[in-house]
Amino acid sequence: MNLEELNATAASERLAQAKKRHHIRVCVSTACRTLNSEQVARELEGELKRRGQNGDAEVKCVGCRGLCSLGPMVEIESQVNGQAATATTEDGQRRSVLYQFVKPEDADEIIAHLDGEPVKRLETPLDQPFFTRQTKIVLEHCGKIDPERIEDYIAVGGYQALMKALTEMTPQQVIDEITRSGLRGRGGAGFPTGLKWGTVAKADPNAYPTNVPAGIQSRKFVVCNGDEGDPGAFMDRSVMEGDPHRILEGMAIAAYAVGANHGFIYVRAEYALAVKRLRAAIRQAQRVGLLGNNIGGTAFSLNVDIRLGAGAFVCGEETALMASIEGGRGMPRPRPPFPAESGLWGCPTLINNVETLANVPPIVMNGADWFAGIGTEKSKGTKVFALTGQVVHTGLIEVPMGITLREIVFDIGGGIPGGRQFKAVQTGGPSGGCIPTQFLDMPVDYESLAKVGSIMGSGGMIVMDDSTDMVEVARFFMEFCMDESCGKCIPCRAGTVQMHRILTKIQEGQATRRDIQILEELCDMVKHTSLCGLGQSAPNPIISTLRYFRDEYEKKLAASSDMNGKTPEPPAQLAAQSS
Repeated sequence: MNLEELNATAASERLAQAKKRHHIRVCVSTACRTLNSEQVARELEGELKRRGQNGDAEVKCVGCRGLCSLGPMVEIESQVNGQAATATTEDGQRRSVLYQFVKPEDADEIIAHLDGEPVKRLETPLDQPFFTRQTKIVLEHCGKIDPERIEDYIAVGGYQALMKALTEMTPQQVIDEITRSGLRGRGGAGFPTGLKWGTVAKADPNAYPTNVPAGIQSRKFVVCNGDEGDPGAFMDRSVMEGDPHRILEGMAIAAYAVGANHGFIYVRAEYALAVKRLRAAIRQAQRVGLLGNNIGGTAFSLNVDIRLGAGAFVCGEETALMASIEGGRGMPRPRPPFPAESGLWGCPTLINNVETLANVPPIVMNGADWFAGIGTEKSKGTKVFALTGQVVHTGLIEVPMGITLREIVFDIGGGIPGGRQFKAVQTGGPSGGCIPTQFLDMPVDYESLAKVGSIMGSGGMIVMDDSTDMVEVARFFMEFCMDESCGKCIPCRAGTVQMHRILTKIQEGQATRRDIQILEELCDMVKHTSLCGLGQSAPNPIISTLRYFRDEYEKKLAASSDMNGKTPEPPAQLAAQSS
């Protein structure tokens, strides 16, 4: 499919969609599917057929709308007085209605009200802050298009950026555009994306010994890191489920820029729906010539495979991820050499996460200056967060860099439920820190989060109210890191166990002030001597809670000291373990 054919397909699909008076979009991503949204879609389709309205209405299964706490969600866009459903008229004749908590038995009532007043008991306003305060770039198509139809993606401009890159830009011009945009890696570290691309592009594939498997011709690789393992995080999963072609297009542009002809998408196996839709997207793109040999009639070729991870958190670290792709045990290796120089099978390898790659097509289409105009001086663009915990509206959000925590929690999130008070927000997953009330008006960007002892991470954001035990929070994340340690290096393997034991002693009223001192020493040792990012960041929840909520640790020590006027000895089992 060349550019002319791509444009013709887009025009044809848009024309076919314009003939429908009603567009009924049902979220069938993981959260809503667990609440029977697929059955909702089937009932709506059946009701349209029973009423003879299937000629001028369509039911479309789409990705996540974001407001997961109100699912299953159904959005209906309708033509009014002959106006197109996707256009707003001067007198406001375009009508869009969003329904919440929809059940299969609601289908009859919803279809009966297509041309009348909305079903008030199910309606939720589209002008609420949860929607209006967001800026969607990565998520712009999620909840709007059918992720299993390439034609839907093409109709909204899909693969135009790839064709522009292949036909109008040199690889270096693509890299320069990404560099000028200020895009930084959205996987956690925030490394400048353009700098990484430039390093891979310049790397000599013959500089290191290689052992590429038979059948793979490329000597440079591009990898999409979809191994999202943070507790409470579902950003990448939602993008893979709701807009898989966007990821493939971003990968193809990246591969063209750095000179790679083979790509891998690494996804944890429990993301079954994401895997299903990615596989379908790859087949469809290959069928129409947007993946494979001579893409768009050009000299550029790219083949993409999917590799499934077994759920090891450490495989989110790029060297462990590569070891897993190669068929080995997912364990990190020392760097240098870095993957950009010697990665998969010793070849230069570009690794970006899902969200980073999803930002690439709009940057190429709209220009670097457009993207750089969003966000802050050093943190450009938007960031997708999974907003969870003690907040009214939980779900998936995308906001401009520099927005304050207060705006996220109290405007978009709707505040703290049950009349409780805000206590802290934890960002960055088990690698991040807990941010207390005094920083609510802090801008959310890479630098500001680092200053208060947290990180951006991949985008998990957990809100905590005043009933939260911060010592238990630290213990929970330390237990996660302890279980997920690959065991290769002693600081992480043994240090996380010792830190977890001390936190348990504190919780059980068996700790002394000396234990707190040892805990702080262990945090410093593990942070500065561990091999990979898992161990290096594992102490962050402890460090941040000790920094901002030390009184809670002190109270538990005081409680243990009050027992018979002295600090009790630890249980024999713990004493034996400590020795």
